[in-house]
Amino acid sequence: MAHFEIYVKDVEAGKAFYSGLFGWDFAPMPGGEEMEYNLASGPGLGGDLTIGMMKRPDEAHPAGSAVRGGTMTFDVLDCDIIYTWALANGGAEALPPTDFPGVGRCAYVEDGQGNIVGMITSAEGS
Repeated sequence: MAHFEIYVKDVEAGKAFYSGLFGWDFAPMPGGEEMEYNLASGPGLGGDLTIGMMKRPDEAHPAGSAVRGGTMTFDVLDCDIIYTWALANGGAEALPPTDFPGVGRCAYVEDGQGNIVGMITSAEGS
């Protein structure tokens, strides 16, 4: 797994929680301003695993209810090819292939089971 996302209703409160819990620092990701996207750094992160945090696009389930989960994003050789395959094999568009400067090209699909999975072709040198 290359990347995991955490969805929060209040980004500042989420950053404070995970900073305290795991010692992570957060920095805004260029191009992710609209969704208040932040990348985490710190103990256990970097190399093969990155963490992102963003404003939840819907209402969170109340504490103690069904688990909603996060989004797992996996490194792929060609984001566009894998995205096209996913749509042709029961997936639905969640985010079409998009370039994020300094990060790479990524896309998200719904898997037909209520989950969203991401794919990223990392930028050269990332």
